[in-house]
Amino acid sequence: MSGLSRYAGAEIATTAVADGAGGTREVRYLRRRPLPDPRRLAVLALHPVARGDRMDLVAARHLGDPTAFWLIADANGALDPDALVAPEAEGTLLLIPIPGV
Repeated sequence: MSGLSRYAGAEIATTAVADGAGGTREVRYLRRRPLPDPRRLAVLALHPVARGDRMDLVAARHLGDPTAFWLIADANGALDPDALVAPEAEGTLLLIPIPGV
Protein backbone atom coordinates (compact mmCIF):
# COMPACT_ATOMS: atom_id res chain seq x y z
CA MET A 1 0.00 0.00 0.00
CA SER A 2 3.05 2.25 0.15
CA GLY A 3 2.76 5.42 -1.92
CA LEU A 4 -1.03 5.54 -1.66
CA SER A 5 -2.00 9.19 -1.33
CA ARG A 6 -5.09 10.72 0.20
CA TYR A 7 -5.16 13.12 -2.73
CA ALA A 8 -4.35 10.72 -5.58
CA GLY A 9 -6.64 11.64 -8.43
CA ALA A 10 -7.78 14.92 -6.86
CA GLU A 11 -8.45 17.58 -9.46
CA ILE A 12 -6.00 20.49 -9.61
CA ALA A 13 -7.62 23.90 -10.00
CA THR A 14 -6.24 27.42 -10.32
CA THR A 15 -7.30 30.83 -9.05
CA ALA A 16 -5.94 34.35 -9.32
CA VAL A 17 -4.92 36.10 -6.08
CA ALA A 18 -3.47 39.51 -5.30
CA ASP A 19 0.32 39.44 -5.33
CA GLY A 20 0.79 42.34 -2.85
CA ALA A 21 2.32 44.60 -5.52
CA GLY A 22 -0.91 45.63 -7.22
CA GLY A 23 -1.05 42.69 -9.59
CA THR A 24 -2.28 39.12 -9.47
CA ARG A 25 -0.68 35.74 -9.62
CA GLU A 26 -2.07 32.32 -10.40
CA VAL A 27 -2.19 29.78 -7.58
CA ARG A 28 -2.77 26.06 -8.07
CA TYR A 29 -4.66 24.07 -5.45
CA LEU A 30 -6.33 20.71 -5.02
CA ARG A 31 -10.10 20.70 -5.21
CA ARG A 32 -12.00 19.38 -2.23
CA ARG A 33 -12.02 15.60 -2.11
CA PRO A 34 -15.35 14.03 -1.14
CA LEU A 35 -15.25 11.56 1.73
CA PRO A 36 -16.46 8.04 1.02
CA ASP A 37 -19.86 6.98 2.31
CA PRO A 38 -19.03 4.76 5.32
CA ARG A 39 -22.12 2.63 4.58
CA ARG A 40 -20.56 1.59 1.26
CA LEU A 41 -17.13 0.66 2.57
CA ALA A 42 -16.02 -2.94 2.86
CA VAL A 43 -15.08 -3.46 6.51
CA LEU A 44 -11.83 -5.18 7.37
CA ALA A 45 -12.16 -4.82 11.15
CA LEU A 46 -13.62 -2.85 14.01
CA HIS A 47 -10.95 -1.50 16.34
CA PRO A 48 -11.89 -0.63 19.94
CA VAL A 49 -10.01 2.52 20.90
CA ALA A 50 -7.78 1.91 23.90
CA ARG A 51 -5.65 4.22 26.02
CA GLY A 52 -2.42 5.05 24.24
CA ASP A 53 -3.67 4.24 20.73
CA ARG A 54 -2.14 6.30 17.92
CA MET A 55 -3.51 6.48 14.42
CA ASP A 56 -0.22 5.46 12.82
CA LEU A 57 -0.01 2.38 15.03
CA VAL A 58 -3.66 1.44 14.41
CA ALA A 59 -3.07 1.77 10.65
CA ALA A 60 0.13 -0.27 10.82
CA ARG A 61 -1.61 -3.03 12.81
CA HIS A 62 -4.64 -3.37 10.57
CA LEU A 63 -3.47 -2.10 7.17
CA GLY A 64 0.26 -2.82 7.32
CA ASP A 65 1.13 0.82 6.60
CA PRO A 66 1.34 3.54 9.26
CA THR A 67 0.92 6.28 6.65
CA ALA A 68 -2.51 4.90 5.68
CA PHE A 69 -4.11 6.35 8.83
CA TRP A 70 -6.11 8.68 6.58
CA LEU A 71 -8.10 5.71 5.22
CA ILE A 72 -9.34 5.08 8.76
CA ALA A 73 -10.01 8.79 9.31
CA ASP A 74 -12.04 8.96 6.08
CA ALA A 75 -14.00 5.81 6.92
CA ASN A 76 -14.93 7.32 10.28
CA GLY A 77 -15.75 10.78 8.92
CA ALA A 78 -12.96 12.49 10.85
CA LEU A 79 -11.28 15.68 9.73
CA ASP A 80 -8.86 15.37 12.66
CA PRO A 81 -7.51 11.80 12.75
CA ASP A 82 -6.02 12.27 16.22
CA ALA A 83 -9.49 12.97 17.64
CA LEU A 84 -10.39 9.35 16.84
CA VAL A 85 -7.85 8.11 19.42
CA ALA A 86 -8.05 10.98 21.92
CA PRO A 87 -8.64 10.04 25.58
CA GLU A 88 -12.35 10.89 25.30
CA ALA A 89 -12.65 8.41 22.40
CA GLU A 90 -11.59 5.41 24.52
CA GLY A 91 -14.03 2.55 24.11
CA THR A 92 -15.42 3.70 20.76
CA LEU A 93 -15.12 1.48 17.71
CA LEU A 94 -13.15 2.56 14.67
CA LEU A 95 -14.22 1.19 11.32
CA ILE A 96 -11.15 -0.13 9.49
CA PRO A 97 -11.91 -0.28 5.76
CA ILE A 98 -10.47 -2.69 3.23
CA PRO A 99 -8.23 -0.44 1.11
CA GLY A 100 -9.22 0.02 -2.50
CA VAL A 101 -12.55 -1.81 -2.22
